[in-house]
Amino acid sequence: MLAAQYDVVALDLSGHGESGRREAYPREAWAREVMGVIDDAAFPSAPIVVGHSLGGLVTIVAASLYGNRLAGAIAIDSPVRRPDPESEEGARGRMFRNPKTYPSVEEGIEHFHLVPPQPCENAFILEHVARHSLRLTDTGWMWKFDPRVFLKVSLTPMSEFLANVRCRVAIVRGELSYLVPREIGDYMYELLDRNAPVVEIPQAHHHVPLDQPIALVAALRALLSDWEHTIPRRALP
Repeated sequence: MLAAQYDVVALDLSGHGESGRREAYPREAWAREVMGVIDDAAFPSAPIVVGHSLGGLVTIVAASLYGNRLAGAIAIDSPVRRPDPESEEGARGRMFRNPKTYPSVEEGIEHFHLVPPQPCENAFILEHVARHSLRLTDTGWMWKFDPRVFLKVSLTPMSEFLANVRCRVAIVRGELSYLVPREIGDYMYELLDRNAPVVEIPQAHHHVPLDQPIALVAALRALLSDWEHTIPRRALP
């Protein structure tokens, strides 16, 4: 839906999807990958980076390290907590430490579940994501991600990255999100010196693109349209 109006690139970070794997996955390396894709795409103007969950954290890192090359950054339900923003990801890493192998794609799809657990009425989207998240190996069908992506290797706290972004930033959160409840959204707003919109998507849990894809696209379009026609200003003290 966004591609009808904008030049859009969707990428698999290393350790995910069809991309290769690394020995370690510091977020700074993922941010460099994002900028490498931007350079290769040769956009006619500075792009806006959009990421969800872990991808949103990488988006924040890219906005901090390379914001002078970006027109903006949008993080969707990406928790920046105090004092430890990675505790939840550590828990997720333990859940995925020993990914299973399945004899068929169908059995793999049956075992697919969201983390953190939540209801999702759009079962057809879940099925699509699950089917394209499996790869055939010599022993059967396995998930494409590398379990090591959840290991904490970045030493700089996410709060420091967010407080030092160098481009326009918007925060999007699900109204019912377990990972980014309103108090975390408020904390992120304060880190940004109260100079960034915090958009709440109604009736969405953490997996906003699965829960409310149309509402999310509408919110993104509104943000992008506003940024095209306004000049960023610093918040007054």
